[in-house]
Amino acid sequence: MKTQIQIEFDKIKNLWAGLAITDYAKQKIDESEIILNESELRKALKDTTDSRILIEKLGTPPLQNVSEIREILTIADTGKCLTPYQLERVETVLVAVERMMDYLSRGKQYENSLAYYDENLDPLPELREEISRQIRSEEVDDRATRELYEIRNRITAAEESMKQKAEEMIRKNKAYMADSYYTTRNGRICVPVKKEYRIKIPGSVIDKSATGNTIFVEPVGLAKCYEELELLRIDEENEVYRILYTLTAMVSDSAAVIEENIKMMEKLDFVFSKGKLSIDLECIEPAINLERRIKLGKARHPLMDKEVNVPLDFSLGEGDIKGIVITGPNTGGKTVAIKTVMLSCYMAQCGLHVACGEADISMNSNYLSDIGDGQNLSENLSTFSAHIKNVLDILGKVNHESLVIMDELGSGTDPAEGMGIAVAILEELRKSGANFLVTTHYPEVKEYASRTEHIVNARMAFDKETLRPTYEMIIGEAGESCAFYIAERLGMPKEMLKVAAEAAYGESALLSRNVSADKEAYKRYERLEEKADAKNDVRKNPDKNVGSKIVKAKKIHSTEEMMQRFNIGDSVMVYPDRKIGIVCEPIDEKGILRVQLQNKKIYINHKRVKLHVKAEALYPEDYDFSIIFDTVENRKARHEMGRKLTDKVIVSDE
Repeated sequence: MKTQIQIEFDKIKNLWAGLAITDYAKQKIDESEIILNESELRKALKDTTDSRILIEKLGTPPLQNVSEIREILTIADTGKCLTPYQLERVETVLVAVERMMDYLSRGKQYENSLAYYDENLDPLPELREEISRQIRSEEVDDRATRELYEIRNRITAAEESMKQKAEEMIRKNKAYMADSYYTTRNGRICVPVKKEYRIKIPGSVIDKSATGNTIFVEPVGLAKCYEELELLRIDEENEVYRILYTLTAMVSDSAAVIEENIKMMEKLDFVFSKGKLSIDLECIEPAINLERRIKLGKARHPLMDKEVNVPLDFSLGEGDIKGIVITGPNTGGKTVAIKTVMLSCYMAQCGLHVACGEADISMNSNYLSDIGDGQNLSENLSTFSAHIKNVLDILGKVNHESLVIMDELGSGTDPAEGMGIAVAILEELRKSGANFLVTTHYPEVKEYASRTEHIVNARMAFDKETLRPTYEMIIGEAGESCAFYIAERLGMPKEMLKVAAEAAYGESALLSRNVSADKEAYKRYERLEEKADAKNDVRKNPDKNVGSKIVKAKKIHSTEEMMQRFNIGDSVMVYPDRKIGIVCEPIDEKGILRVQLQNKKIYINHKRVKLHVKAEALYPEDYDFSIIFDTVENRKARHEMGRKLTDKVIVSDE
């Protein structure tokens, strides 16, 4: 996680998560780590490319957060009655599944592998139509059943009759009334009677006004009508519950299929979020290799403004070069360069596209970085102490499959000692066999790189006319700090520059140094060197062949070999749902085969199918597979065609 923060992959994940819809996809993005299995990584990158192509061809996929109905499915399974609102949520999800299925089906015209995921979706049209017909606007529709329609009509007629009787009583007894309109109190229709005329209107007092001058009376005739109305409402409630329980049972029976739909929609959301990110950051699919080779053309840091960012051309691992020491002036772009390289590699190994014009990236077993001020006040660590602690941790984890970046190597302490430590660190990295990039200002480190095997210098170019960096990395050349040149251009007097040069490189500087102190320091380092042995090696895996974690893919070398992988009758497992099926049509030249699942046949890419049991182990030699894959009618028709001329036809199941 520390490396993710230092190279700003955590910010990439925030952008990525903002493009996802479902909670599952957002969580998976948050937990994203590098993929160490080559086959899985190539599949993840292919999915990203396929999703981007579909988005560019068909527009944004109709995804929505379908995971919310899991709680509804749990309620249905416990036998409780679902509310109309909950049933409508189920219908909404089934509509979303149907739209997603149509979207993927349209993608098949582009021979897109991702489009075949539509075979794993089932929109359950019967259940969706029943809910749509019987539930409207979070209520049971009047015409859900004939019985409910008749009951509600009778309720409406009874309510209308009661209102008419109330109006008629008010007209006939206008002198006793406090108002000319009936009212409803506690669910009952009442007439407003003046207090002094209470005995003139027979019925039950339901309520009275705040002043007490008006009495709200339910006339005797209306009370009998109200009893009939209540019985009708009980009949209505019973019929509504019968409808809701029936629909709930249908949902419960389909819960397993709905759950599979939810899982597939969540997986598709995660895949399409990668395609959206690729489009937003203007990325490309990188090539992947296991030869420890990294080559980036026109690479950009994806979080930087394109108008400001200068594309980087970078290569490492060609020939026997394992490490690059980058030098150059401050603000020259050294830190951005090493971050861009590691971030591009990290994104690629997470199955994402990279912000480059072209990219060929090696898989790495781990990514190790030391960037920025590591000062930790809570642990009472200075900047230098924190850096050394982090560096020792890196050297303890590094192996020949690692990618390491270190910024301002050896800084934060006495220059002479810092330089020595920087060289010692580089030597350990070189021995590990890892790929590494470091930045430094020490001239001695540049000299070490120039004379040491497997390490090369690089510099960040600097425009001496404008005094501005060009952010261009030139591999094979050592850089310079340009401090004296910049100071001169900015007006520092020549006398001051002369003193500065002598202090840095001249004899006066040597004469002024404490020679005895230097000799003591030298002896001290000599003693330390004598004590060093293999037991104190900071690397836990000094043998460069130890610690490999990357799993290589088993490659299929030819189209002919690919087509021989599966034969008709082979029992296979279909991923990602791990369903067992039987091959009914062999692989074509595009890598598509046909599999018989329960109650249906599907076309599917061979990469999503794994051999379970060979046909020879399941069936006798010369077995007639039409018994399994064909209908009785078609088999009879074929038999007759073999014997005589007939008008019968063979019906295709496609």
